[in-house]
Amino acid sequence: MNQNSYIYEASMNALERKRPTRQRLFLVSILFVGISIAYLDRVNIAVIAANAQFLADMGIAGQPVKVGLMMSFFLGAYGISNVVLSPLGDYLGPRRAMVVAYLIICASLLVGGMASTFGILLATRVLLGIGEGLYYPMQNTIVKNWFPPKERGRANTAWLIGQSLAPAAAMPVFTYLVAAHSWEATFHFSFAISLVPLLLLWFFTADSPHAHKRVNEAELRYIEENMAGEKEGGKGAVPEGERFLRRAKIYASDYRFWMLLLILASNSILSWGVATWLPTYLSKERGFSWHAMGWISSLPFMLGFVFKLVAGMIIDRTGRNAPVIALAALLCAAGVYLGVTIQDNHTAAVLLAFGIGASSAQIPGVFTLLQKLVPQAAMSSAAGTLNGIAVGFGALSPVLIGLSISMTGNFGSALYFIMGIVLFGGVLATILSAKGL
Repeated sequence: MNQNSYIYEASMNALERKRPTRQRLFLVSILFVGISIAYLDRVNIAVIAANAQFLADMGIAGQPVKVGLMMSFFLGAYGISNVVLSPLGDYLGPRRAMVVAYLIICASLLVGGMASTFGILLATRVLLGIGEGLYYPMQNTIVKNWFPPKERGRANTAWLIGQSLAPAAAMPVFTYLVAAHSWEATFHFSFAISLVPLLLLWFFTADSPHAHKRVNEAELRYIEENMAGEKEGGKGAVPEGERFLRRAKIYASDYRFWMLLLILASNSILSWGVATWLPTYLSKERGFSWHAMGWISSLPFMLGFVFKLVAGMIIDRTGRNAPVIALAALLCAAGVYLGVTIQDNHTAAVLLAFGIGASSAQIPGVFTLLQKLVPQAAMSSAAGTLNGIAVGFGALSPVLIGLSISMTGNFGSALYFIMGIVLFGGVLATILSAKGL
């Protein structure tokens, strides 16, 4: 009996060694948590910007340009950090870079909850932008290192949906915290929950499958065999020790990279302009109550979750990215236009949410196509440059909308302008689609 038990146990162990582990799926779930908390951390400003007590405490009541500066300062630092700090991921490795990024994020939130002046608050927004700007490109590097091309559409979608789900949950949560406690409570909550991804990243991630002790030989072989078509020794590949400028030349000389950047910039202008001002628009211009404003503000992000899921599945099944990006731009522009022009408040809010949510379908397409165009050794810097410059354009949006409001007294003109920018991105995506991408 003992011998039979030993034989059975040995057979089962051998079977387990042959069966591939699925550690890459657990790892992408950590990426989902990491990006979700990062996006939750940044949107509390949109909620407290509509709170009279916060505006009075900061001395910015009745000053929409200064309200816009809170998000623009964050986005400016975020964009610069993406470009300047992202090469650290190519040298230190994405895991260490992400841990450092979250330490910076936690510090900014801790100080933000104690801010007593508008200047201190702006400084914490800059610090948050630096941390999140370093963090974001590393997720692209992890996906590039861990997932074969045929799985990247869904892998990117799996973490990118955190950009939609987290703000969707955060809007009503932050609204409740402000109503039940204070605007400072939103910072305390964000700091506490940001400790979770910090621990997960430190203890359960690795730069590549080779470096992860929980990946067995079968999973490693599966990943390597399905990445065989991406030979780093081919055209455009660089040695790991190559300098940043040498790496940058690989993607900077590719016109498709710059078209992708402009597409993402158009999306960023929409996303950050609307994300900053939507709660204020709903409460001031459409007349929704504080409670209703919180839930309706989350609707674009919930719809964005659905659009990202559908986009990821279409991309993996068809192998095409650009048609999805172009269609998303068209749907977005239609939703925003109808949302501005229709008089009924509830119908307008739903249509506006639909348009903003549809734009989210562009994101999996942009980053999956980027991972297709750029070799592994330059992935962190390419993703950082792409996202950083695009967000740099987006950084102008909140303050320009604030300026438009102060000049016209309404949101209409700014939203029409943003709609045109989105359609421009759709035209670029159509050109890429004609090239078979």
